[in-house]
Amino acid sequence: MVRRQGPRRRILPLLEATLQPRDLADALAARGAHPTALPLAGGTDLMVEINFDRRRPERILDLSRIAELAGWDREGDELVIGAGVTHARLEGEMGGLAPGLGMAARTIGSPQIRNRGTIGGNIATSSPAGDALPPLVAAGARVELASATASRSVPISEFCTGPKRNVMAPDELITAVRVPVAQGPQQFAKVGPRNAMVIAVCSLSVHLDAVARTVRTAIGSAAPTIVRATEAEAFMEGVLDERGAWERPGPLPASALARFGELVAAAARPIDDVRGSAAYRRHALAVLGRRTLSWCWQEHRA
Repeated sequence: MVRRQGPRRRILPLLEATLQPRDLADALAARGAHPTALPLAGGTDLMVEINFDRRRPERILDLSRIAELAGWDREGDELVIGAGVTHARLEGEMGGLAPGLGMAARTIGSPQIRNRGTIGGNIATSSPAGDALPPLVAAGARVELASATASRSVPISEFCTGPKRNVMAPDELITAVRVPVAQGPQQFAKVGPRNAMVIAVCSLSVHLDAVARTVRTAIGSAAPTIVRATEAEAFMEGVLDERGAWERPGPLPASALARFGELVAAAARPIDDVRGSAAYRRHALAVLGRRTLSWCWQEHRA
């Protein structure tokens, strides 16, 4: 009889082979010297895969001690959020600076997961169901990458290339994400089989920029990567401009809200899977489109 190793027998050898750098320079040097080592910060995604024997890494790169990754600051019209900032801090500290991101962080897992999981981990996992990704894409955020010899900045819309795939090189780490400060109302909503601790069947973030007079969207868990509903954005921007609604923000016509929802749904490329059918995802996104835009517009009017 073949016995499957329990989690303890799988994890103990990893602990013995864990690299534990004390600062960012050491972490980047270790990453370059051991490119196959898997980075670990909160471990909320990686440890699940190890427990279920989906991954068997030879070495772990523990980033939990790196102080340079654990803070955030405002630089002009941008927030520079360290990769090690937890979802709980995003929820509690973003306030009016990036409200869509704060809302998304509130929906991630349980309080224990939000206290451990990090924004860098959510980005690096690159799952189309990652809750932090739609508000980051809608905001036009950029991912800061670094190695021991160079650094670069990549638009988050170009960072993910497929389900759990991205452009990060083997010797690179995510150091931060740059997020433009909100210039208007933002919303995030997702659909799941229950109200909390659930992977999104589909999700949507909608941002209004009252200064640039733009509408931006990002759809999660309904395509191989996060996608924007550009036709829906252009349609609603046209409606608002034609009605002079930015200066005189009256109620939006129900027909315009419905059409916006239809165009959001049309932008998705969903599949049938264990969490929901493609048809259900499209229907749900049409509803989310109407609702999130309506909530944003009500806030703008107020």
